[in-house]
Amino acid sequence: MQEVTNTARLSKRVAGLKPSGIRKFFDIAATMKDVISLGIGEPDFTTPKPILDAGIRSLLNGETHYTSNHGKLELRRSIANNIEKLYGVKYDPANEIIATVGVSEALYLTFTAILDPGDEVIIPTPCFVSYQAEVIMAGGVPIEVIARVENNFMVDPDDIRKAITPRTKAIFIGYPSNPTGAVATREVMLEIAHIAEEHDLLVVSDEIYDRLVYDFEHVCFPALDESLKARTILLGGFSKDYAMTGWRIGYACGPEDIIQGLVRIHQYTIMSAPTTAQDAAIEALASGEPYVQEMVTEYNRRRRLIVDGLNRLGLKTFEPRGAFYSFPNISASGMDDETFCEKLLLEEHVAVVPGSSFGAGGEGFVRACYATEYSKIEEALHRMEKFMSRHG
Repeated sequence: MQEVTNTARLSKRVAGLKPSGIRKFFDIAATMKDVISLGIGEPDFTTPKPILDAGIRSLLNGETHYTSNHGKLELRRSIANNIEKLYGVKYDPANEIIATVGVSEALYLTFTAILDPGDEVIIPTPCFVSYQAEVIMAGGVPIEVIARVENNFMVDPDDIRKAITPRTKAIFIGYPSNPTGAVATREVMLEIAHIAEEHDLLVVSDEIYDRLVYDFEHVCFPALDESLKARTILLGGFSKDYAMTGWRIGYACGPEDIIQGLVRIHQYTIMSAPTTAQDAAIEALASGEPYVQEMVTEYNRRRRLIVDGLNRLGLKTFEPRGAFYSFPNISASGMDDETFCEKLLLEEHVAVVPGSSFGAGGEGFVRACYATEYSKIEEALHRMEKFMSRHG
C-alpha cells in the first residue's frame, strides 16, 4: 500500500501558527516536583460560593438545554446594566450583546466576522499569545506595533499612525495588558480614538481585566465618546474578575450589524455558551462585587511583594497597574529570556514565561504572574535570589 505522508494535510494558515510559548515550559514543569508556577494567568481563588451555588441550582433545576444563540436575555440584560453602571455606555441587550465561550471565542468570532483575506489588524505588542493567531486564522494579517517599557508599555499613538496602510481594517487594544500589566491613560486612548475616526477603522478592545486595576481608573474605550460605540467591539468576561476561568463564559458588545455577524458564526460553531455558566454569570453580576474587591486587595498586596522583590534582585520591573502580571527585564542575568526561563525552571523549580512568547518587544523580559498565594511568591523570590547570586 502507498505510504500516507503528512506534509500538506494541514492548511498553510494552521501549519504556520507558532506553538504557544506559554505551554512549552509548563509541559516541562508538569514532569517535575516542587515547582512554583508564576506562569499560568489564572486566579488561584476558587469561584465565590454564591456563584458556585447558582451554577449548582441551575443544574438541579434542569437548566441543561441550549439557550438562545445570543445567550440568555437575563444575562445580556445584566451585562448591559453592569457596563452602564460602571462606564456609562448603553448597549441594547436584545441586539448588541452576545454571550460567548470566554473571551477566546469572542476574539475568534470578531476577527472572523470583520476580516476579509489580507485585511490588516494593528496589534500593540507584547500581547497575549492568541491575538495574532486569531487574526491569522481569520485570514487577516497582524501588524505588530511595539509598546516600549520607556512608556510603561503604553503604545505610542504615532506608531499606530505609521502602521496604517490601505489594507488596515481595525486597531486592536488590550488594556490592562497581559503580559505586562500595563494600563493606558485616557489621553492615549483618546488619541487612538482620533486615529480610528480619521481613518474610519474599527477598534477591538479586550477589557477582560477591567476590574483588576491598582491606583488607576480603568478607561473603557467606547465610553470615551458617544460616537465610538458605533466602531468598537468591546470584549469582556468573567474569568479574571470573578475567578471563573473554567466556566468559560464571556461576551462581546458592539453595533447591531457586527454582533449579528458574530451570532451567525457562533450559531454554526458553538450554538450557545454553556447554560450553567450563563446562570452563574448572572449571579456574579448580582452579588459578586464584594468578592471582586477582596481579590483586588489581595492581588495588590502580592503585586507589591513581587515588584519590590524583583527590583531588589536586579531584575528591573516597571510598575504594573492592572491585571496580575509583572514583566521584569532579565538583562542583568546575561541570558536571553528563553535561556533564563529554562535555567530557572531546571535549577530552582520556578516557572515563568519568556517575554518573546508575547510578540515583538517582549525579548529580554519574562512574565511572572502573581495570581498565586503570597507565601509561594515569597518562596519563588527566595529561589530566584539564589539563582541570581549565581548568574547575576
